[in-house]
Amino acid sequence: MKSVVHVELPANLCLLAKVSHLVEVSIEGSVTQRAILNALEAEYPMLQGTMRDHTSKLRRPFIRFFACDQELSHLSPDDPLPEAVAQGSEPFLVVGAIAGG
Repeated sequence: MKSVVHVELPANLCLLAKVSHLVEVSIEGSVTQRAILNALEAEYPMLQGTMRDHTSKLRRPFIRFFACDQELSHLSPDDPLPEAVAQGSEPFLVVGAIAGG
């Protein structure tokens, strides 16, 4: 089954990829964080390494993922996402955390 997922990107990644805040990616099979990130990096190669490490593919510390009012950052990247994300009615949010003092 093919799903079209809406992904909302933070401003810095939009500038890097030269896209608007909301992009669409096509996912074949189960809609997971890994599948979405793989599709984003395939469609926009300049995003490789910005959300997850090049080698380990682990999420970068200051990046967080949300969908349907839930933080998904610490869940397994292979867990299925909520059905509303897979159906395209809710976006998958990529958020750049801010730190400082």
